[in-house]
Amino acid sequence: MALKQTIAIIGATESVGSSIAKSLPRGNYRLILMGKDEEALEALRSNLIGAGATADIEVNSCAKEACWEADVIIIATANELDREVIDRIKEVAVGKVVVSISSPATRTYKAYAGSSETSAAEELQKLLPYSKVVKTFNSVFARDFKTSSIVNETGEIFIAGNNSDALEVVSKLILSAGFIPIIVGDLSVSRRLETLRLHG
Repeated sequence: MALKQTIAIIGATESVGSSIAKSLPRGNYRLILMGKDEEALEALRSNLIGAGATADIEVNSCAKEACWEADVIIIATANELDREVIDRIKEVAVGKVVVSISSPATRTYKAYAGSSETSAAEELQKLLPYSKVVKTFNSVFARDFKTSSIVNETGEIFIAGNNSDALEVVSKLILSAGFIPIIVGDLSVSRRLETLRLHG
């Protein structure tokens, strides 16, 4: 039997993080849900288990501890470039896949939307130079995941990143969530992906 891949979701009780958590409970995963509100974390865990989750689901209120054993780290906080969060996970994120999901609803997005020179994902890569940052899920899809601005009519989700192995890992994650992964280029393409909502 294949080993369970460990996925840490930082900000799991926030709207986008919760939506991602709800899209993955039937995969061969160990999900570590991280958030500051312990009651909300337990409620989310109970909800996923009650809905028939087959993944192992754990909760943790410490970002560093949540990421310690993770293979993939999904940063779903309101500001993925929050230096406090980055500083806490930087050491344990070395060599790991880190998913950037900055969206129109976040402060991060507003800081970089429309910029032709950089993107939130590229800035995250600078802050985590020894991690493998991948851009995907960058839309306000918490309200309705399947009508996300980065999901087209055939259920395709765009992915950008510099590391081929990391892109493959995230592609499998997206397939498990029930969508078709489309690799669109290196991390510089995230400049375009982060503005899709504006033009969609």
